[in-house]
Amino acid sequence: MPNSATTVAVHPYHDAGPELTGAELMRANPYRPWPARITSITELTATEKLFEFRLVDDKVREAFCHAPGQFVELSIFGVGEAPISISSSPTKRGFIELCVRRAGRFTERLHQMQCGEIVGIRGPFGRGFPIDDMRGHDVLLVAGGLGIAPLRSLINNIHDERSEFGKVTIIYGSRNPAEVMFRHQFEMWRHRRDFDLYLTVDHADETWDGEEGLVTKPFEHLEINAENTFGALCGPPVMYRFVVAEMRKKNISYDRIYMSFERHMKCGVGKCGHCQIGHQYCCIDGPVFNYWEAKNIQGSM
Repeated sequence: MPNSATTVAVHPYHDAGPELTGAELMRANPYRPWPARITSITELTATEKLFEFRLVDDKVREAFCHAPGQFVELSIFGVGEAPISISSSPTKRGFIELCVRRAGRFTERLHQMQCGEIVGIRGPFGRGFPIDDMRGHDVLLVAGGLGIAPLRSLINNIHDERSEFGKVTIIYGSRNPAEVMFRHQFEMWRHRRDFDLYLTVDHADETWDGEEGLVTKPFEHLEINAENTFGALCGPPVMYRFVVAEMRKKNISYDRIYMSFERHMKCGVGKCGHCQIGHQYCCIDGPVFNYWEAKNIQGSM
């Protein structure tokens, strides 16, 4: 769930050579942002929007693929660049979805943009959730606030390959009903018999029909087969300690509890050092770590 901004120095329209494949073009210069057109904008809350982008270059668009939990560096030319987690599933090709909260100069400018305008995208970067290891197992996914954005990529990946996974439990917590994102998808997941969905808010109002309380509240009545369960969580850093404690009470193994870290990732390739945690670089060794890895990184927990 990365968030920071840095100035873009590379011009996106330099011709890298028509003889290269899309994958070769992307590997040739990891600092180069590729032009992408905004093709859809969905307002999720008063401060969050979901943007859909389509890479302009046909070869690059066809070559682009990612794992759930990875991120891209998004450029607004002349304004800056920021790391954003990918919200769309790897099973959906041809477009990239990014959920962006309006929280500063860069994101304010992005929220003012319209469909058809051009931005830059480079990546994907980082290590995502171990989707292949999760196949054949139960999966418990816990998100708080904007943390649902990277987890949505994993959830939709599981949704599209549902027969390859066991029991799927989704817990999402928000501060209040007005800040709940992706309501239409939650309604879809709520009515599926092969998904267990728990929604909770810290402060309910008369419109809310879910639980009231912290994101850990649904753990009180969860039934989990610990030996067969992977946990994945993403949200405010303060949430992690308490959610991990609840997962451990359910006897989920530490090395099967995965979390996405938020750090100031700028270069995306482990060169600038802005996202260094101890001896690890979050942009290449993460942003997803299991609990044992995170616990042994100096200053991470």
